[in-house]
Amino acid sequence: MTTATLRYLSRSDVAALGGDHSDLYMRAIEAGFRSHAAGDFVQPLKPYLRSPSTQHIADRIIAMPAWIGGAQPVAGLKWIGSKHDNPARRGMERASAVIVLNDPETNYPIAIMEGGLLSAMRTAAVTGVATRHLARKNFEEAAIIGCGPIAERQAQMLLQQFAGVKTLRLFDLREEAAHALAARLSQRFGDLVIAVTKSAEAAVRDCPVVITCTVTDKPYLAFDWLSKGTFLANVSIMDVERDVFLKVDKVVVDDWDQSNREKKIINLLVEAGEFSREQLHAELGEIIVGSKPGRETDDEIILLNPMGMAIDDIACAKAILNRAEDRNIGTVLPLF
Repeated sequence: MTTATLRYLSRSDVAALGGDHSDLYMRAIEAGFRSHAAGDFVQPLKPYLRSPSTQHIADRIIAMPAWIGGAQPVAGLKWIGSKHDNPARRGMERASAVIVLNDPETNYPIAIMEGGLLSAMRTAAVTGVATRHLARKNFEEAAIIGCGPIAERQAQMLLQQFAGVKTLRLFDLREEAAHALAARLSQRFGDLVIAVTKSAEAAVRDCPVVITCTVTDKPYLAFDWLSKGTFLANVSIMDVERDVFLKVDKVVVDDWDQSNREKKIINLLVEAGEFSREQLHAELGEIIVGSKPGRETDDEIILLNPMGMAIDDIACAKAILNRAEDRNIGTVLPLF
């Protein structure tokens, strides 16, 4: 019998392999969306595990399985937990995760890696890939609402991938969180103008790129805050008021089936008969492969609603594992 082993990668291992820079994720995410557009994937709807006493929308554990085809087929699962009060009560990050990869030939597990860093970075890369197609060219300013770890990775991605960005607007209900993020970004990226605003509205108005990174369960972002040409990446899903979906020029999702569930805004609109698959402009993969247009005019207001796909995580994890095997990084453990 062939010896079965499992390669374990800690967060520091993932970072050492380039997993703390957006370049790796941008390439892997685009390849994943191309597989999505080609239908060369399997992605069951992700179940949300919540205890009977759960009261906050961000308190859950999610199982995210996927298989991706192509030249190097791979299967895997992201198991990601979230507790909204981890930062304030325990001094821990809100979300934690592990990713398991399986060899599709034998279905044996071949790797397990810390997934919190990867998960945040791939979320930012989805925004980044979408921004290339949906934002106005040569934008110089962006706003980020919510200033936790997800926001920091979104800012990192913008500053690494879009050289023209000179100004960031930040808002958080906890103003000290916004100032702390501003200080870290200034130290890391130097010549950058950062404005901590007094309200979400002040951050959004007249800003060409807006990214939401909160844990809210109550929509607050109104359509009249958006100026012509805005690209709004609704990363945290529940921030945007219902009528925004009906008034913008284009609504784009990563995956329709994943988006139309769990009583999120799109799902509520569909159940009310106000929105449908036919009213959706495109899934992001369709835009990337050119079967649907991205931004067509400078005046379009475009809303991206990315629920987050397991194939994002598995594509990125496979890219990291390939590097780990090439460089012999990580701890190889026997299964038996």
